[in-house]
Amino acid sequence: MESTEGDTSFTPLLLEAGTAFSSSNATILIVIVLILLLLTAITAGAETAYFSLTAKDINFLKGNDKSSARTAGQLLDQPKRLLATILVANNFINIAIVITTDMLVKSLLPGSMNPVLTFLIQVVCVTFLLVLFGEVLPKVYATQNNLRMALFSAPFLQAMSWMFQPVSGFLVSSTRFIEGRMGTKSSNISSEDFEHAIELTVGHTATQEEVNIFKGILKFGNITARQVMRTRLDVSGIDFDLTFPEVRAFCIEVGYSRLPVFKENLDTIAGMIHTKDFLPHIDEDEFDWHKLIRPAYFVHEGKLIEDLLKEFQLKRQHFAVVVDEFGGTSGIITLEDIMEEIIGDIKDEFDEDDLHFKKLDDANYTFEGKTLINDVCRVMGLPSDEFEAVRGESDSIAGLVLEIAGRFVAINDVVTYENYDFTILSVEKMRITRVKVTINPPKPAEDI
Repeated sequence: MESTEGDTSFTPLLLEAGTAFSSSNATILIVIVLILLLLTAITAGAETAYFSLTAKDINFLKGNDKSSARTAGQLLDQPKRLLATILVANNFINIAIVITTDMLVKSLLPGSMNPVLTFLIQVVCVTFLLVLFGEVLPKVYATQNNLRMALFSAPFLQAMSWMFQPVSGFLVSSTRFIEGRMGTKSSNISSEDFEHAIELTVGHTATQEEVNIFKGILKFGNITARQVMRTRLDVSGIDFDLTFPEVRAFCIEVGYSRLPVFKENLDTIAGMIHTKDFLPHIDEDEFDWHKLIRPAYFVHEGKLIEDLLKEFQLKRQHFAVVVDEFGGTSGIITLEDIMEEIIGDIKDEFDEDDLHFKKLDDANYTFEGKTLINDVCRVMGLPSDEFEAVRGESDSIAGLVLEIAGRFVAINDVVTYENYDFTILSVEKMRITRVKVTINPPKPAEDI
């Protein structure tokens, strides 16, 4: 009787202790699940953030003195290892979430519940948590705030890189081995390969000028009006309110045969004028020159010059105003600009002999800041779309440098994009006037 009474007296204490133990376990598991969800959100967001950074963002990170920015720059120097680290860490964390969630669900649900129903609840809970907190929310946030997410996750990724270095290193090495065994090669043909093929094909029967024309024809179909136009800053237009003597003096000064006419500013084009129409009235001072204005021909800056050439031929046009997506004037383009893309520069008695570039050696060139990006590529023997991914809204090499740098630059600053170094030689009134371009040897495959 004494032993029975003793057992009965300990039963409530054991139940109370078991309940307390179960509650503390559940609390610990919940905390662990929350921490793991935060970690998987960081890794998922970091993957989206780092691999959506533009060249401007990368240059900003590498030029920033903050420790997180320096860490992010170091991680980006080895993108394959970075991706392997993120994927390995994300998988390990997700496995931990599955195991912990399974333990949590089993501790919360009664043991008498149907095992199939218990399994379904676990699947639904894990799937919901991983999709919402491990995919949707972090990736949506990282897409809109990729630079901020990259800086925030840099210390965590550095720790993960050190922790999973053996695994990520093995994966990267395996990938390189497989690529080497499969003989994976890029299908892109470089500009140099094209030129070499042309020289082998027609070089023995054609002159150098004819070979250059063949090269121009190959590149012709992918060039837009924006790439060859005369930019807005270099456009000489006639103010609609000028008197005829003022217009006559202006036309003599600039020396162009066709000029746009604008009201207030170049965004309001009233038409274009052909200077030959002034010849019958050259001695008059009170002539109303406005009746000689012809309708302007407008084209979008994204129009291919191949199509524009056909339109010039059909409409018997030699001059067009290039507009942007908002209807503002980006510049002008002429038939001569288009033809020069095939046959090279056309010099007449009014053209200046001073070139806008100088070749120092095979790897170094200097350009005026206003030189068009397309002309820069042509001079250096590069594809016309070499800087398409980073040029943004810029048309000149000065604008390209600002797009890549993401900030105002000073003299002797060096801005880097892939294997190109842009050194600022001169700046006038916050405007880049001279740039040196250095072509560095491509990085070894191990560092890519």
